[in-house]
Amino acid sequence: MPAPHDPKDPAAIARMAADPGIRSATRDFFDRSFQHRYSYNFSWLGRPIIQYPQDIVAMQEIIWKVRPRLIIETGIAHGGSLIFSASMLELIGGPGGVLGIDIDIRPHNRVEIEKHPLFRRIEMIEGSAIDPAVVAQVRQRIPAEGPVLVCLDSNHTHEHVLKELELYSHLVTRGSYLVVFDTVVEDMPADAFPDRPWGPGNNPKTAVHEFLRTNSRFRIDHEIADKLQITVAPDGYLECVA
Repeated sequence: MPAPHDPKDPAAIARMAADPGIRSATRDFFDRSFQHRYSYNFSWLGRPIIQYPQDIVAMQEIIWKVRPRLIIETGIAHGGSLIFSASMLELIGGPGGVLGIDIDIRPHNRVEIEKHPLFRRIEMIEGSAIDPAVVAQVRQRIPAEGPVLVCLDSNHTHEHVLKELELYSHLVTRGSYLVVFDTVVEDMPADAFPDRPWGPGNNPKTAVHEFLRTNSRFRIDHEIADKLQITVAPDGYLECVA
């Protein structure tokens, strides 16, 4: 059966990405909207998702393309991303599940996630994503067959994200993705996170670039950020190619 017509034009996307006016406008929008906690305005099926809508759309495209058997997410917060991933797997059908990991799953969030109608596709582990005991639990849940997709969105320091990349990249299957959120921290003003240990020079993007210097299984899928323009994950959409 022939594939449906795809109206996307890669050449047009590349031209848009190279347009300095668009780059300037999107950079200004991101910096200004961040000051107003823009990402906190949205929810997915009743749970706050704390993401920019553009990245939600990108994740929808990736999940539909990859059709993962398991989606691993580090960082749970209110659980909106877990519910989003579960809803995509529900649409796809089959036995796919979501595994969320967080060092502190707050009781009120756990209650809301566990009573959600899509919780049957979700499992949660409380603990640090880089704790060997937690990693061992994750490995026990890797399916015998089927794609595995990994999303990193917990502690955003260079050291922590680099360790996550080293530990979880092995679980990603060829043709799937390893998505690193909040790489945009590298491009933001130095005073954007006064109460956090991360910032320019110490963030997920710096970790991604160091990781890729010694790992040839992944490549940055630049087209995703190029077509989104507004994204928290520039250089963070990593396709597993080997």
